[in-house]
Amino acid sequence: METLFILIPLSILFVGGIAALLLWAIRSGQYDDMERPRHEIFLDDDDRAAPGQGQDRGDGEA
Repeated sequence: METLFILIPLSILFVGGIAALLLWAIRSGQYDDMERPRHEIFLDDDDRAAPGQGQDRGDGEA
C-alpha cells in the first residue's frame, strides 16, 4: 500500500512530462508538414550540378 503512495504521484508526473513534451513539439512546428519530406526524394535536382559538371570544359565531351 505504501508503494502506491509513491507510484501514483510519480506516474502523474511522468504523464505530465510527456504531455509537456508533446505540446512543446506541436508548438515548435515538428508536425507542421508531414507530406513534403516523403515527396522530396522525387524532386529533380539535376539542374544543380556540381562545380565543373554540365559546363563545356573543352575536353570533347558534350
